[in-house]
Amino acid sequence: PLMSSNNILSSRRLSSARLAFTAAVGLVAFSVQHSAYAQAEPDVDIPNRPLWEAGLAGIGISSPAYPGADDRVSRGLAVPWFIYRGPIFRVDGGSAGARVVKTPVVEFDVGFAGALGATSEDVRVRRGMPDLGFQFEFGPRVRVNIARPSNDSVVRLELPVRAVYEAKGGLKARGWSTEPRLSFADRDIGNGFGVTASIGAVFGDTKLNEFIYGVPREFATPTRSAYKAKSGLITPRAQVSLSHRFSDDVRLFSFVRHDFSGSGANTDSPLHVKNGGTSYGLGLVWTIGRSSQRERE
Repeated sequence: PLMSSNNILSSRRLSSARLAFTAAVGLVAFSVQHSAYAQAEPDVDIPNRPLWEAGLAGIGISSPAYPGADDRVSRGLAVPWFIYRGPIFRVDGGSAGARVVKTPVVEFDVGFAGALGATSEDVRVRRGMPDLGFQFEFGPRVRVNIARPSNDSVVRLELPVRAVYEAKGGLKARGWSTEPRLSFADRDIGNGFGVTASIGAVFGDTKLNEFIYGVPREFATPTRSAYKAKSGLITPRAQVSLSHRFSDDVRLFSFVRHDFSGSGANTDSPLHVKNGGTSYGLGLVWTIGRSSQRERE
């Protein structure tokens, strides 16, 4: 035969690895582009929007490597983005998935989102430990519109529950998280500016918190003791985003987010070295094309 069974198996493994790598890169790009769009366009339900929009997004981000980290991770990326506002399947508002229920007050969907990871070489207290890869999250979310102060603004409660996977050499299950969040969004505060402000808290199960804060015995050192993480609060957080619409096609945005990680359940971990951390970003969204067909609620 031209290929032995071992060679065939190796070839399949290589193809699987390439597929996993391609998927991970795609997830990173997707996460960045929709995070950029969500920041640039305050999440307020506006009727009669285009069914789809497409363009380019650029964003620069600097943040702690994880809540409680002393070292920062910075990224600058430019990616294409695509929005689709179908009656069920949606790629919009920083997430993608299926919208199951939609009323003027309550919305229930199932979708996914993600967060960038960090290499252990960038984080002093994690050196010698495995990297924290890109985290891909999937699960249901309930959104409740508590009040509408105006046609352009909304006060909203979000209750997502997500299964967390790490995209590194394939998708590896890393536990569950939830992030209850109360937000206020106003798409027009004057002169083309919009704002979103939110407060919330991130919780993780034992498996997720162990992924972030745990130190297995094989990675313990004289200055980094072994540690078994507990389930519970990861961090309370507050965020403010400001956007400016130069035209229908060009939007500039910025955001600042602060984690109050000193209140977390694993502040005694040797990997938790700081009780607070601020993230910030600046970006631009350019719409190149949009559908003449409008969305249907």
